[in-house]
Amino acid sequence: VVLSTRLASPLRPTLAALRRAAPGQPRGLSTPSGPGHSLNLGGIFPPLATPFSPTQEVDYAQLEGNLRRYASIPFRGLVVLGSNGEYPYLAPRERLEVVSCVRRALPRDCLLLAGSGCESTQATIELTVSMAEAGADVALVVTPCYYRGAMTSAALVQHYTQVADASPIPVVLYSVPANTGLDLPLEAVLTLAQHPNIIGIKDSGGDVTRMGLMVHKTRQEDFQVLAGSASFLLASYALGASGGVCALANVLGAPLCQLDRLCRGGHWQEARDLQHRLIEPNTAVTRRFGIPGLKKAMEWFGYYGGPCRAPLAPLSPPQVEELRGTFSANGWL
Repeated sequence: VVLSTRLASPLRPTLAALRRAAPGQPRGLSTPSGPGHSLNLGGIFPPLATPFSPTQEVDYAQLEGNLRRYASIPFRGLVVLGSNGEYPYLAPRERLEVVSCVRRALPRDCLLLAGSGCESTQATIELTVSMAEAGADVALVVTPCYYRGAMTSAALVQHYTQVADASPIPVVLYSVPANTGLDLPLEAVLTLAQHPNIIGIKDSGGDVTRMGLMVHKTRQEDFQVLAGSASFLLASYALGASGGVCALANVLGAPLCQLDRLCRGGHWQEARDLQHRLIEPNTAVTRRFGIPGLKKAMEWFGYYGGPCRAPLAPLSPPQVEELRGTFSANGWL
């Protein structure tokens, strides 16, 4: 059942108060100056892969199995229904069932971020409210992009403002130009950072100069920048990012949490050595081989990967060997 936005909006102050009072939140941010954050996003978030059965149905038992394996890794939280979750291939009913399944399996102090971005503002609002009802703590809202030529800064600011106004949970902006062909403009980010219900951005573009500017220019706001990839995690932390949403965390979650700890502790040489060993595997499971590569690598590390939904095709045997060689060459297999 979808709440109307008229019902959802009055819930926001109450939910904000509950978030501020929630236990288990304090953890040192890499950007100590500026205001306190109502919801601390500092740390590593794996954008979960959605497991499918051999007949390409969502496999909730395997999802729960992966969650049990991830429970021993000190993630700040989990992301469901991001790009790596094959979000565009899931029916609306499946999206909500995945969120409910993950929420049931998580301890309360483990944050659950859920993708709720749709092409229209109205659909995004409806899905965001439904995600909140299903147990999501934060809505991760990707840029609408089908009519990308019309997605000016003004149009995007209006879209996100209306979504944030109506959302009963905080909103994190999501810019992933490799998939959308659209970079959320910096001026739009800086405007939206002033909204009380927009608490951060996941930026997957890889432009660390832009990320540094975001941190610098939003330092007086309750706004946090999350690196959208493991390849530039150290550089992002050095410029003041709060955390990372990294596909590679599905496979190498513990090393990424170790990199997070090293950066926070100022152990930059050790952090750099570890970062170097993560770049090639991360590129392999993102740009090079994508989600089929990510799911294949998960199997080598004790997780269920399984098939993707068509039209995503499995890797060929030579691609599997190349992927394995990349992990082996960097000391992970």
